[in-house]
Amino acid sequence: MTMPRRRPGRPRRDETRQTREVVLNAATALFAERGFDAVGLREVAAAAGVDVATVAHHTGTKAALYDACFARVFAAEQQVLTEAAAQARSALHSGPDAARRALHDLVDVFVDFLEDRPETTALWLRRWLEPQRHAELDQRYAEPLYRLVAELLTAAASAGALAEPTPHVTVRSLVWATHGHVVALAAGAPGARERREFRAFVHRLLDGLYGPPAP
Repeated sequence: MTMPRRRPGRPRRDETRQTREVVLNAATALFAERGFDAVGLREVAAAAGVDVATVAHHTGTKAALYDACFARVFAAEQQVLTEAAAQARSALHSGPDAARRALHDLVDVFVDFLEDRPETTALWLRRWLEPQRHAELDQRYAEPLYRLVAELLTAAASAGALAEPTPHVTVRSLVWATHGHVVALAAGAPGARERREFRAFVHRLLDGLYGPPAP
């Protein structure tokens, strides 16, 4: 059987995907460091080792590139949180202790994610310096995750596993605390000690809100 030939000069699909990832990696790092206005497509191209036409081909305008960077970190975060939230939901009908342990596990997953990907925090903090600009990014890439966990807390309260009158406030408070922790690490806080102390803090916070699970 004769395989169809690839037209000269046309990149393979996997090569195209890899190039786009390189561009998004470079753009995410630059936007996280400097914000939207201070980054140009030529700088992204230079950091990615490609030409400007290649950047435009893969992502379009700078605004579209900025959006794609948030979409990419959102997809990774959504995957890990959705899995952890599903496990927590399955524990709701096993009693309050199982539900609380599952919430502790969910918090660990979230803290692990941001510690391993500090560019996520930096990208969002740059965005939030100008809260009126690019507000649609919050609606697409932050609100769904807030809602996922807030709905889990509401379900846990409905199942009698805990008392939570303002789940949206609790979720946002934990998110901001964790972002602050990641910033402290980036600023040079002693890594291992900071990680241990913050992890202990968030678990004490959960215990204070909902009571500790039985040993």
